Amino acid sequence: MSHRPFPTRRSVLRGSLAASAALTLPVGLGAAPALARSGRPSAGWGVQTGDVTAHSGLVWVRSDRPARMIVETSATESFRNPRRWQGPLLGAGTDFTGTTRLRGLPSGEQIHYRVLLADPDDPRRTGEPVTGTFRTASDRRRDGVRFVWSGDLAGQGWGINPELGGYRIYDAMAALDPDFFICSGDNVYADGPITETVALPDGRIWRNVITEEKSKVAETLAEFRGNFRYNLLDENLRAFNAQVPSIIQWDDHEVTNNWYPGEILTDTRYTEKNVDVLAARARQAFSEYFPISTLRRPDSRVHRVQHHGPLLDVFVLDMRTYRNANSTDDQTTDQQGILGREQLEWLKRELSRSRAVWKVIASDMPLGLVVPDTGDGRPNIEAVAQGDPGAPLGRELQIAELLRFVKHRRITGTVWLTADVHYTSAQHYQPSRAAFTDFEPFWEFVSGPLNAGTFPANTLDNTFGPERVFVKAPATANVSPAGGYQFFGEVDIDGHSGEMTVRLREQDGTVLFTQVLQPGRVGQ
Repeated sequence: MSHRPFPTRRSVLRGSLAASAALTLPVGLGAAPALARSGRPSAGWGVQTGDVTAHSGLVWVRSDRPARMIVETSATESFRNPRRWQGPLLGAGTDFTGTTRLRGLPSGEQIHYRVLLADPDDPRRTGEPVTGTFRTASDRRRDGVRFVWSGDLAGQGWGINPELGGYRIYDAMAALDPDFFICSGDNVYADGPITETVALPDGRIWRNVITEEKSKVAETLAEFRGNFRYNLLDENLRAFNAQVPSIIQWDDHEVTNNWYPGEILTDTRYTEKNVDVLAARARQAFSEYFPISTLRRPDSRVHRVQHHGPLLDVFVLDMRTYRNANSTDDQTTDQQGILGREQLEWLKRELSRSRAVWKVIASDMPLGLVVPDTGDGRPNIEAVAQGDPGAPLGRELQIAELLRFVKHRRITGTVWLTADVHYTSAQHYQPSRAAFTDFEPFWEFVSGPLNAGTFPANTLDNTFGPERVFVKAPATANVSPAGGYQFFGEVDIDGHSGEMTVRLREQDGTVLFTQVLQPGRVGQ
């Protein structure tokens, strides 16, 4: 692997965290800590970067009070001759969060940055700087690309457990020194309250950090914001954010379980039953707490393409915003599907334009795994596959159209990555096994959760001919993180051969499965 080493990166982060020791969040508290320099703005929620390209990136921060965001960047951790970026004024309208876009950065270089928060009335009064680092995408193929992915954080009532070291999986991901991290959705569980203790089947007690906003399902904007703040109480996550840029997508639990536009809830926990109202509030909080480039555009959206040099384009899907209603999903025509017509045409257009060796499709839901939605007592379908092994029906029709397009346009190097189902697996899709045959073979890799309950493996639907080459899942439902079964995936693209190596890993980084894919092929 020709991926370039940056031996000082770990020491940079250790120094960053030590310098920010005064900002460490007290365990169990939901409010930002007081800064030693009394009366000055504090950035106790850490920093994070997102949607980093070869020459740009977004830097995020949250203040504890009104402040002007200032970012300084440097080629070295000494910050000699830094470049200064004037950021936005942070106030209550965005829950004191803000993002600054950095432009004109050098390609394939380590960028050191620090965020200062200044008193809006006296710019000389600044809080303690909070530092981080990230690596821009390289224009040089020989440098290679390495990234990790997973999803599903603080689900099923399993939150930050200090006795187990909190969200330890982030340390294992950071140890691989990835260029970036894809979160495949369910960044929060806005519909999942967290209690102080949970009794485990073996008699042990699981102990959660708790906050007021996590004591009930999120309905108000303040409660949705509190869900995103909750995860930032974990020091492992804050350290990871300061080291590894993210590409964030969303799924259902950022709003409520299995939601779709126009839905009216029957869940008695909610006083606000209109999902569209809840989704608008959740989307605002989501846009405030993550640095996502397209959410700041006039056509604000989650789906986007992230270009990462000549080796890789990442196509981030949104299978939530434009979907039709969950149903038995057995209709013979379906123009809207799970992506919506406009997003499907966008995806086909961008795939055909891509000149990258690999086209990773970051999907928030799997294709051939049957994911049911029985929340209202009916046998509805939540994802794509509905269990009928024959010709495409319902949402499968849209996926069939996409797969046919990829084949006939001779689009090479497509690989699907997802999370959602709370176990890890590798599926190979092959037309010779399928009811629908007008496509080329491809791989789909599943990994997760980051910190949530785990579940037995889902049934496969044979419409697109999936074969489960590998799976690791528990035999019983909702196994806590104390029982293991927490997963992430790693993708390593070699700069010389162009080979893609996919590894499915456990929480501590142990490799469970490895698959090497060859470049330049329509199918694998």
